[in-house]
Amino acid sequence: MVEMAWLLLTYKVPSDPATRRVALWRKIKGLGAVYVQNGVCMLPKTDEHVRRFKMLENDIVEMGGESFILETVAIDPGQQEKVVARFKADRDEHYHEFLERCGDFENEIAKETAAGKFSYAELEENDADLKKLQDWLEKIRKLDFYGASLAAGAEERLKACEALLDAFAKQVFEAHEETRSSTSKPTEQKD
Repeated sequence: MVEMAWLLLTYKVPSDPATRRVALWRKIKGLGAVYVQNGVCMLPKTDEHVRRFKMLENDIVEMGGESFILETVAIDPGQQEKVVARFKADRDEHYHEFLERCGDFENEIAKETAAGKFSYAELEENDADLKKLQDWLEKIRKLDFYGASLAAGAEERLKACEALLDAFAKQVFEAHEETRSSTSKPTEQKD
């Protein structure tokens, strides 16, 4: 077993104003940290995570709170597996939400296809939605430190969404080509 080291951030901040406390929580979750309990969170030990936790420590002090940043390891392989499982479960929650949004994307294209809405405006809107999905999956990947179980499924689902948009785009282009062909008049020849 390779021993893994983690950073442990423990903190206590005033309960008011709640907006600052919530903003701090969002920053911590945005790093991919898992909460062991209230005010105690963990990240894999990397130079970047040390730097980020130190920056959060400054935020905590500015809020009138206190914090400690510690390095820790699991006492045995079972404890290490529990920590890794916690990280994977957190990422799987994000992947699950991502997969739901992919379903929404697929339903939207199916609805527009059934209605025959093959316009460039719809294509642009769907293209923007796909870009959001791509960016979101990239953010989740960056926080998936241990390879969560839904990672591969999310990758495949994104590829399916990309293929679906490509097929929709082809229908849009064909619809506009047909429109141009039917509205263009043949030029008259003079003798």
